[in-house]
Amino acid sequence: MSKAIAKSGVLRALGAMSGTSLDGVDVAVLETDGHQISGFGPSRYFPYSVAEREALRAALGQWSGAKVEAATGVVEAAHLAALSGFDNVDLVGFHGQTLAHAPRLQGTLQVGDGAGLAEALDLPVVWDFRSDDVAMGGEGAPLAPFYHFACAKYIKATAPICFLNLGGVGNITYVDPRFDRPEQTGALLAFDTGPANAPINDLLQARLGLAFDRDGAVARSGEVETGALELFLAEPYFSKMPPKSLDRNDFSEMIDLVEELSDADASATLTAMCAAAVAQGMEHCPHPPSAVLVTGGGRQNPVLMEMLTVSLDCPVRRIEEVGLDGDMLEAQAFAYLAVRVARGLPTSCPGTTGVSACVGGGIVSMPGAD
Repeated sequence: MSKAIAKSGVLRALGAMSGTSLDGVDVAVLETDGHQISGFGPSRYFPYSVAEREALRAALGQWSGAKVEAATGVVEAAHLAALSGFDNVDLVGFHGQTLAHAPRLQGTLQVGDGAGLAEALDLPVVWDFRSDDVAMGGEGAPLAPFYHFACAKYIKATAPICFLNLGGVGNITYVDPRFDRPEQTGALLAFDTGPANAPINDLLQARLGLAFDRDGAVARSGEVETGALELFLAEPYFSKMPPKSLDRNDFSEMIDLVEELSDADASATLTAMCAAAVAQGMEHCPHPPSAVLVTGGGRQNPVLMEMLTVSLDCPVRRIEEVGLDGDMLEAQAFAYLAVRVARGLPTSCPGTTGVSACVGGGIVSMPGAD
C-alpha cells in the first residue's frame, strides 16, 4: 500500500498528458518540491492505435453519451499502460483527455477516472485540474504556465521569455523571470493563440490518410491562399484581449476556407494560419520577449518554424536549444502541478486563466481510500 504524500522536500512525480492532437499519451517523471525543478526522470510515449484515435475523435465536442463512454475506456486503458512500470514514484498527475471545453457555457470535460487509476497503480493520483478554475470564473486553460515559470528559472532566464506550445491548439506563456513567484501580478500572461496542428492533421487525415504533415512536406509544396488567410484573421477571437481559451474544434470552419484548394495549397494555408495566429497573439505581450521557445509537435514542422521566424520580431528557438524536452514538457507540467495541488499551492491565477483569484485546482485520490 502506498504511503502518504510528504508535505515537504523533493518528490518524484509522474505526469501524463494526452493532448488535442490525439496522437497518444506522454508520460514523464519530474523531481520537484512544487516550486523549483530539481531533476528530470525517465519518460515514455504511448501512441494510440488508429481505432483508438477514431474513438477519441468521434467523442470530441460531446458532453455525455455512448461515444464519451467509449472514449473514456480508451483513455483509461492507455494511461494505465503508459503509467505502469515506473520505479520510485511518489504520486501521479493525470490530466485525462479533453473532449469538450466551453468554460462560459457547459464548463470543461476531461474524461478518465483518477480514483480508479490510483487503485490500479497503487499510487496517489492528482486529477481534475481544471474544474475548480472554471467554477471560479476562469478559462480552465492553459494550465502549463506555472510550470513554464519554473522552467524559466531552471534555465536561468533573466529577461522576459515566451513558451509557445503548438499542439492541437496553440498556446503561449509570457514569463517574466524577474518575479519570485508565478502567481505574482505581472509574472505571467498566458492564453490560447488559435488552432495549431489540429486542423492540419484533420485535413491530411481526411484527404490523404496521413496522421500529420511530416517535416512539413505537403505544405512546402504548396502556396498560401492569402484571401483565406485574411478571412481567418478577421475572426473576433484574435482581437479579444486575454485571458482566452479555445476548444479543439472552435475553428473547424478553417477547413471550409481551404476546401477548394489543392492538398498542398490547403496544407500551406492552414500552416500559415497557425503562424499568423501566433503573431497576432504576440501583440498582447507586456514587453518584447527575449526569445520564443517552441514546444509541442509543431516545432517538428520546419515550414511552420520558418513562418514563425519570419513573422515574429524576436528569436524563435526549439526548446531543446535550452536543454528542455519539447515532447515531454506538457507531461512534466502535470507532474509539477500534481505536487503543487498535493501541497496546497496555486496552479492558476488571474494572469493565466482569468480566474478571479489564485486557485489550486485538482482532486487527490489515494489508493484504498474507500
